[in-house]
Amino acid sequence: MKAEKDNIQTLEQFKDEQYGKSGTARRDQFEAGFENFKIGALIQEARLEKGMTQEELALKVGTTRSYISKLENNIKEVRISTLKKIVELGLGGELQLFIKL
Repeated sequence: MKAEKDNIQTLEQFKDEQYGKSGTARRDQFEAGFENFKIGALIQEARLEKGMTQEELALKVGTTRSYISKLENNIKEVRISTLKKIVELGLGGELQLFIKL
């Protein structure tokens, strides 16, 4: 049992080991990629909660199903103005952004 506990790492420890310390180029690249992935996953989760297809969301927002798919699959980055349209017009939500210093 004790040996298993010794192998447990926090997420920060794992990221430090695999991608380097925070502030290094490799770690910064990983973190940026994760944020883009997270946005796509959040859009997809909200769309599914609303029971919408990619096509239905795209029609509400004035874009294509292909574009929504690319966002959800982290193939394309989204502009804040477009994200606002997707959240507010397409999903009926409210986009909130925070800056944490």
